[in-house]
Amino acid sequence: MEIKNKVMINNPLIHCITNHITINDCANVVLSAYGKPIMAEHYKEVSDITASSNALAINIGNITDDRMKSIMISAKTAYEKKIPSIIDIVGVSCSDLRLNFAIDFIDKCKPRVIKGNMSEIKAIFGLNTKSKGIDVNEEDITTYDTLKNNIYIVKELALKTNSTVVATGAIDIISDGNKTYTIENGCEELSRITGTGCMLNVLIATYISSKDIINSAILGTVIMGICGELSRDAKGTASFKIELLDNISTIKDEDILERIKIRVVE
Repeated sequence: MEIKNKVMINNPLIHCITNHITINDCANVVLSAYGKPIMAEHYKEVSDITASSNALAINIGNITDDRMKSIMISAKTAYEKKIPSIIDIVGVSCSDLRLNFAIDFIDKCKPRVIKGNMSEIKAIFGLNTKSKGIDVNEEDITTYDTLKNNIYIVKELALKTNSTVVATGAIDIISDGNKTYTIENGCEELSRITGTGCMLNVLIATYISSKDIINSAILGTVIMGICGELSRDAKGTASFKIELLDNISTIKDEDILERIKIRVVE
């Protein structure tokens, strides 16, 4: 829990270039984790903003020419100044524009974390897959039957890109190419409100400001999953989202240690 407590003390500045659909939720999640969000995206200022930040979160869920330009400027600044960054590769399995942009981004900007569902991870890895919009293809879902193959893909992509890869789903897979983990925290309700993947992206960004990359990716993923579990008895989807934010801001170390469902993959 050292990373979590370090963030609470240091209040790192997290530069988020995310989609407008979830920008408010993402800012609130960073605040809930005791970071300080800044959501700048004008191409004339993003380099300065990134240079003064402790981590950079990129999300390509609602892409435009201007946002793509700003994303590349910010990420190159982060790479040059050794500021950790994460990219959420939203929709790369259903859009050639996003796929080609994400591949170019990863090649040039070397993000420390690549996050996506299993269809998106497979697309970046170079496998043919199609998804229903931004949702994972049913054939790509990580189950106990597909776990071994999906672990191989995640691990190999991590080695190929020299990054930590986070493949989200009912069973999350996280690997930096050397160490690989599965996490089984979470609940169905997390997929019934928009933006929980975006929220996870900026939560991980907040923690990678510590520069302990794989453990920060694990921590963010576990906290999002556990907080979903703690919120699942809410009256409806709106109440669920409010309780989710509440639980992210109040979760205690003992809650994490008691509820965490993580396994090291040999």
